Amino acid sequence: MQISEFIKQHSTLTAEADRIDETLFTQFDVKRGLRNADHTGVLVGLTKVGSVIGYEKVDGKLVAIDGKLVYRGIEIADLVRGFQAEGRTGYDETVFLLLFGRLPNATELHEFSAGMAELRVLPENFNRDMILTMKGKDIMNMMARSILALYTLDENGDDTSIENILKQSISLIAKFPTIAVYSYHAMRHLIYYETLSVRYPDHRLSTAENFLYMLKGNEYTRLETELLDLCLVLHAEHGGGNNSTFTTRVVSSSGTDTYSAIVAAIGSLKGPLHGGANLMVIDMMDNIKDNIKNWTNDDEIADYLRKILKKEAYDRSGKIYGFGHAVYTVSDPRALLLKEKARLLSKEKGREAELGLYEAIERIGPQIFYEFKATDNKLISPNVDFYSGFIYDCLQIPKELYTPLFAISRIAGWCAHRLEEMISGRRIIRPAYRSVSPEAHYLPLTERK
Repeated sequence: MQISEFIKQHSTLTAEADRIDETLFTQFDVKRGLRNADHTGVLVGLTKVGSVIGYEKVDGKLVAIDGKLVYRGIEIADLVRGFQAEGRTGYDETVFLLLFGRLPNATELHEFSAGMAELRVLPENFNRDMILTMKGKDIMNMMARSILALYTLDENGDDTSIENILKQSISLIAKFPTIAVYSYHAMRHLIYYETLSVRYPDHRLSTAENFLYMLKGNEYTRLETELLDLCLVLHAEHGGGNNSTFTTRVVSSSGTDTYSAIVAAIGSLKGPLHGGANLMVIDMMDNIKDNIKNWTNDDEIADYLRKILKKEAYDRSGKIYGFGHAVYTVSDPRALLLKEKARLLSKEKGREAELGLYEAIERIGPQIFYEFKATDNKLISPNVDFYSGFIYDCLQIPKELYTPLFAISRIAGWCAHRLEEMISGRRIIRPAYRSVSPEAHYLPLTERK
């Protein structure tokens, strides 16, 4: 019998062996997904890097509030409005803040940005040997492979001193956009036989500008740069509990090298339940646009949203993608900041009517949700993914790069949390699992069925 046929016949054994009675999770008070009964995260550590706030305690009770995202003690709205008021892009400044714990002065920012720009270039022949000659259909996997290849070229790859981790972190943060864009072009060339276009990083450009330039040449506007930069800043950090950052901390707690920790985080972010939400939103919105004739008719929009929640439309999942969050309730501060800029971008691209549909769904969606799930008293609002896919589409960024863009941004937070774990964790992360396997006994081979 072929091994593939053997596996096919026996896969049901694995499915049955690993199925656990749902009631046991309640019986043993298991915090599934490291979540409490009220969906808040189980406290497993302390951090100074970032904070995600959706509730506050009033008279001993949790009360929902407007969401706050805080980087090193600075609210995200203050950070964004600060560099925008001065007419600057803010991603490099944000990376500095997350890694070093404070905002840079003018000289530090200039030197740091110049250093980042120099580090964008990949080692000699790396693009040819590691990216262009090895086929790959998923850019996240291609990026992971490239990061491990960079480890082999690092003479101090296993050095976990703070100075060396910083050096490796900044190098990887700088190289991520280059690796992602080169991987995209290689994929399109090797699998779809498109003309190969390779542009070298331009050290004169900001991180966001350079990404757009390497992706599509000089065909981008100042507003496009500002929008992409804002997306990078807003996705750079989201507390230690998000899946990919927690993965970084878990793996780092074992004392492993920087490259292995970052590859583990990439694997986490690739999962559709973590990094693929904006893709789900844009696919859902394409379906809604095809099925709603009048985008300004609230009743027609409401009726179709009801069909989605009743599992009668779109993917029959019963979910309105882009709404709700594990922590944010009243509002997601990232969504609010993105929507402000999205209005300007929609005007520049002639897509104001489409954005109007998004805003109508934002307004109507929660009402339909409460109507449909009257017993669920949790507040619900649009999250950052509701608008980010629309923005990427307006920027003509291919869907294959949506999740890699998330990684390009979030690696700043990953590296900051890795450093904190290595400095202050000092104990391997090892939570407990309770065995609920029934008792069994060894049988001689001749007595087994």
